[in-house]
Amino acid sequence: MRLKPVLLTALLLLVSPLAAAHSLFDSEGAEQWSALLSALLLGMFWVLYWQGSRRRAPGRWAGLGFHLTMLLAILTLLGPLDDWAKTSTAAHMTQHMLLMVVIAPLWVLCRPLPQVAAGWGRYLRGLWQTPLRMARHPLYMAYLHGFFIWFWHVPRFYMLAVEDPWWHFIEHLCFLLSAGLFWWAILRASARNLPFALLALLFTLMHTGFLGALLTFASSPLYGEARNLQDQQLAGLIMWVAAAIPYLLAAAWLARRWYRQLLAQGRL
Repeated sequence: MRLKPVLLTALLLLVSPLAAAHSLFDSEGAEQWSALLSALLLGMFWVLYWQGSRRRAPGRWAGLGFHLTMLLAILTLLGPLDDWAKTSTAAHMTQHMLLMVVIAPLWVLCRPLPQVAAGWGRYLRGLWQTPLRMARHPLYMAYLHGFFIWFWHVPRFYMLAVEDPWWHFIEHLCFLLSAGLFWWAILRASARNLPFALLALLFTLMHTGFLGALLTFASSPLYGEARNLQDQQLAGLIMWVAAAIPYLLAAAWLARRWYRQLLAQGRL
């Protein structure tokens, strides 16, 4: 696959006024530095993948999927959505859900680590070996991911992330890393772990749905009186309904795997 057009498109997105609405060029101080750090980390990840792909070529669709997901990550973290999230609970929730139920599982499905490790990333291999060993336990990853979801939706910590760019950066990092480990445990579950992976998915679907319902049926704004109640209710529906779709699809896929495994073992 030719990567230059994709990388050029990403560069144009980064420097365009629309995609750069979140402070790469227009802001000052902590907001600008935190945005630059986000751009730097995304850029390093992308460059390591591109360099490793020259030594260990990914599959055609895996490579295309990775590059498209990188573009989506750039728009989500550095585009206008991040500015809207400062004043809109629904935009903030959309950003969270894109990170946790779209970008993170797509990265896992693209399996970028062999390419990252094939280049200079081999010196960073120790950074992900221990977390991936932890990801052999789907329920533990579901608990860890669930902790970060609820922690950052507690009103005090939610507003801390909205008001402080560095805490906002840490919030996004928590969501991406914990979601990445969660989806790794789900989508790459061993045959023995299929029941636990399915249980972890259903647990996550239930508690995120409950949180979404709390936001939807709250009688007053939970994140400051200045925020619109209808906007908060829309945010709750995004988490409760829209974000449930990836979990349900993954649950159906796992159930099918488990069913076929039981058939092969003659247990059905």
